[in-house]
Amino acid sequence: MTNELREAIRGVRNRLDLADRRVGTTADRTNVLEQLTGADYISLGALFVGWASALLFVGGEPNWALLAMFGAFLLDKVDGWYARRTGTSSPFGRQVDSFIDIFAYLVPAVLLYHFVLAPHVFASLVVGFLVLAFGGLRLVRHNEEGFGSDGGASYYHGTTVVHTNLLVVANYFVAALVAPWNGWIAGLLVAAACPLMVSDYKAYKTDGTHVLAGLAAVAAVGLALGLEFGYL
Repeated sequence: MTNELREAIRGVRNRLDLADRRVGTTADRTNVLEQLTGADYISLGALFVGWASALLFVGGEPNWALLAMFGAFLLDKVDGWYARRTGTSSPFGRQVDSFIDIFAYLVPAVLLYHFVLAPHVFASLVVGFLVLAFGGLRLVRHNEEGFGSDGGASYYHGTTVVHTNLLVVANYFVAALVAPWNGWIAGLLVAAACPLMVSDYKAYKTDGTHVLAGLAAVAAVGLALGLEFGYL
């Protein structure tokens, strides 16, 4: 074996040395798995169910997809409750929660519009982009600012991704039950509502709003089942 060949082999071996590729233990190094709490694992459960919802939308089963989506909603609420109850709320957990919100709220909304409501691919392109762009920016801002406070009451800065999602869902049911309603009207309403997610509107976080959201989800589940089994 020539010296040149030995040097070439040694160079390849050095480049493949995985020890040199491992990030060392430093103060600013983040071990993601070690930071996960029980609430974060519940959030990951919401991601799993949200992904199931996406697959059902793609598979042409919008009503079952909505049921899965509301299952993700439920887990998303449970993770916040669990974090507060156990005192494990943290900036890291808030980022995990926002990441999951993309797949629990934004992705199902755009898939519902695309596969069921959109009258044309251009409408789906525009509406989907606006929902994802403004929704993503809204989540980034929330991670940066957190909740606002007004006289002891907490509020979200701008409307939330939940509001936008429920608007798309409401348009789905109206289009299914009211003949004149169509995807163009739905698209205009959703597109007009998207900038509100980055507006200065105060969406107060109260027990009343949680109850209303829960009732809306229960009503939507009932409507989805009614449509699926032909009662509506």
